[in-house]
Amino acid sequence: MIGLALNIILLCGWSIAAWAQTDSQGVPWNQLNQQEQQLLQKFNQGWDQLPADRQERLRNGARQWSNMNPDERTEARQRFQEWRQMSPDDQQRLRDRFQRFRELPPDKREAIRNARQWFRSLPPEERRDMRQQWKNMSPEERQTYRRELRRRFGDGQGAPSGSPRPHDRPFQNHPVRPGH
Repeated sequence: MIGLALNIILLCGWSIAAWAQTDSQGVPWNQLNQQEQQLLQKFNQGWDQLPADRQERLRNGARQWSNMNPDERTEARQRFQEWRQMSPDDQQRLRDRFQRFRELPPDKREAIRNARQWFRSLPPEERRDMRQQWKNMSPEERQTYRRELRRRFGDGQGAPSGSPRPHDRPFQNHPVRPGH
């Protein structure tokens, strides 16, 4: 369990690296709290040799893990398993997408976060159905669908704002298709 938690912490730590602020000296192992030490036990022997930014990423990941509820931890484990099963090329593509996200203006990042939050609030079956419909769309249908989402829910540039409402489920009963 702790090994899996550690791997998830590593993944979470990587994802928040842009926000990590550290001093150049790092943090001595004995200054980590008990929970951090337990979750990061694998790094105990070489902790002082790790670069300060890596130490901070690991600590941030441990904090995130300890703040998750059981459902969030289960989802994080699943995402990590998916990550481990990805090819190195797919992992790199995902890293590149994350980097592009971090480079977006704050309002566009917020619009994406709102849409993601809305999607995650849907029942699992509906999310699965939506993903399947997306996979079955042609590139042209996907482009049309994206345009429709921006029109409906905003694109971070003065268009309608806020999270989509539960009844605004674009795929449900009326998927967006070219010419419709």
